[in-house]
Amino acid sequence: MFNTILIALDMTDFSERVMEALYQLPIDADTQVILSHVISPSESGFDSPADRPSAHPQGTYRAIEEHLHRFQSQLPAAAKIEIVTGDPAEEIIRLANIYAADLIILGTRGLTGMRRVVQGSVSGAVVADAPCSVFVVKPV
Repeated sequence: MFNTILIALDMTDFSERVMEALYQLPIDADTQVILSHVISPSESGFDSPADRPSAHPQGTYRAIEEHLHRFQSQLPAAAKIEIVTGDPAEEIIRLANIYAADLIILGTRGLTGMRRVVQGSVSGAVVADAPCSVFVVKPV
């Protein structure tokens, strides 16, 4: 059914729910699954003032890598990991294009009203610009 599925995860407990959505899909043994995490500028420390750089960018990367490896171990051997830095929506779309994804699965924070306007919506931007179908998992 799907040749390539891109899963966009963050470091929250909500990642478990996003992965549960994947497990509900009929996936062939040859389906390529890409587990991804986009390190945003605020998460990487690149938006910190120059006189106060982030104290732990390497530790952040390792924690993300371990988080993704935990999910990778539950998937077929063809599962890959991609950790990139940049604007989350842009990077998710870029990865979907690179891998010619048939489906993107990601979560939403469930923001509404002014909070959504101020903080932006990664899932909304991905849905609007994705080159393929998008499965958005809502919080309970």
